[in-house]
Amino acid sequence: MCGRTLLLLYVDDMIITGDDPEYIAFVKARLRDQFLMTDLGPLRYFLGIEVSSTSDGFSISQEKYIQDLLARDALGDERTAETPMELNVKLRPTDGDPLLYPTRYRHLVGSLVYLAVTRPDISYPVHILSQFVSAPTTVHYSHLLRVLRYLRGTITRRLFFPSSSSLQLQCYSDATWASDPTDRRSLSAYCVFLGGSLVA
Repeated sequence: MCGRTLLLLYVDDMIITGDDPEYIAFVKARLRDQFLMTDLGPLRYFLGIEVSSTSDGFSISQEKYIQDLLARDALGDERTAETPMELNVKLRPTDGDPLLYPTRYRHLVGSLVYLAVTRPDISYPVHILSQFVSAPTTVHYSHLLRVLRYLRGTITRRLFFPSSSSLQLQCYSDATWASDPTDRRSLSAYCVFLGGSLVA
């Protein structure tokens, strides 16, 4: 099977930025010459991620994704939680009774893993709860419900990426020391900022 490769080169002495409307139109026109494509306009919603932009920068969130998740997996109450997980919780595989139908737990944890793309505030509890997807218990499920209640109360939170930000790269990391109650392993985490924007 034979395929086509396109190499698009554009050389100009002018400095061009990624938000130059004339240059964007130029690139779209060159791509349209080679490929069948439809211009859908400015990005607003893609794969459950909402994008909104202003002159100050742009924000990404998954508010509709959270609403759909809460509607699909109704909790049966309207309570909210101040934090996604209690402090100093040490969950073990043997806590509680095994769930009769673990599929729901697995589905919810998988959905939360994707949600953590725009909600780094739930990354730690989701990491902890994902360790028990093979054999979740009632205790693990109650902690999972707390994360959902936290999301209900903080549904409008979003990540903001300012348009005028430095290009200084900063990385922060931390680790616990032998904190896992089962095997005494340490947990580590990191976050990377480009200027004032969280990128990883």
